[in-house]
Amino acid sequence: MKEILKKCCGSERWVKQMLSIQRFENTDEIIKDAERIWFSLDKSDWLEAFDHHPKIGDMNSLKEKFSVSKDLSACEQAGALSAAEETLSELALYNQLYEKKFGFIFIVFATGKSSDEMLEIIKERINNDPETELRNAAEEQLKITKLRLKNYYESDHNART
Repeated sequence: MKEILKKCCGSERWVKQMLSIQRFENTDEIIKDAERIWFSLDKSDWLEAFDHHPKIGDMNSLKEKFSVSKDLSACEQAGALSAAEETLSELALYNQLYEKKFGFIFIVFATGKSSDEMLEIIKERINNDPETELRNAAEEQLKITKLRLKNYYESDHNART
């Protein structure tokens, strides 16, 4: 269970607290617990989770650094796979600017978004103050975590039935 939770969220404290609940039968309850625990954590825990993500549009990072969750990230970033070179270059530039400004990578719930949409989002969010942007990133991380939990539990349930 620990490895599954680590794939859902890279915060060790989040994983530890989720394991302490031991209530893994009901997807809705798991999602509620995940959210409650996530927002009880501090900035360092959030930053730890962010560090477990590849940069949006950075397929080399996706392949090399994140082999544990690369299949999940690749599906979530499918919109970036078909991006024009110009868009990927611009995403890379904005990722650098964003990380320099905020001290962490750009986190966005990429599922269902095109590379152009993600580029527009980063262009908007780069203008935020650090506190607002940390909260935005934390909320996006939670969306990713919830999707991963839901997908795991639905696939696990289907495998058992």
